[in-house]
Amino acid sequence: MTTDKTGTARDGAQLPLQTGPHEGDFAFRWAYGNPEAPFTIVEFGDFECPYCGAAKPVLHELVNGSDGQVRLVWRHFPLFEPHPYALTAALAAEAAGHQGAFWPMAGLLFKHQDSLDDASIVRYGEQLDLDTSALVGDGAQKFADAVRTDYQDGIDAGVHGTPTLFINGEPYTDGVTVTDLRDTMGLSRKRASRWGW
Repeated sequence: MTTDKTGTARDGAQLPLQTGPHEGDFAFRWAYGNPEAPFTIVEFGDFECPYCGAAKPVLHELVNGSDGQVRLVWRHFPLFEPHPYALTAALAAEAAGHQGAFWPMAGLLFKHQDSLDDASIVRYGEQLDLDTSALVGDGAQKFADAVRTDYQDGIDAGVHGTPTLFINGEPYTDGVTVTDLRDTMGLSRKRASRWGW
């Protein structure tokens, strides 16, 4: 796990989130999966973090194979010191999200973690047929408050590294594998075996 020197863990801190449907709720704006899913995994992550990159396919596989039982919510937690392009990538993803392409952009950012400079992000935006002027530079700065809000919510919840996961508001500290996550949520092994896991 990558850690941030500015983060302070707070013992017993609970993520201030509910677990029902949250259409219109700021904290749940980038959700992947069934909005009515009984299990919500909130990930505080950083697009330049290699551990987040490794978690991405696991979490998507989990959601895709859950029969609508699990959804994933992304919250930005860019680790500015170790990852110089983390904030740039967060702003670009936020901007892409406002053009209806958060998850496609997130996928490209994770796929190309070693190329998150402005010129690269513009290329990714072109691939997605987005207004690239909003993805970088001054155009992206209007999304800074959204990233700042996510980051502060993470600090308030005791996040100090990435990825940090919460399941239905409770901190998750076991392995980021499909099996471990399914076991934690009590999803049946019968269903798991049906999906070949």
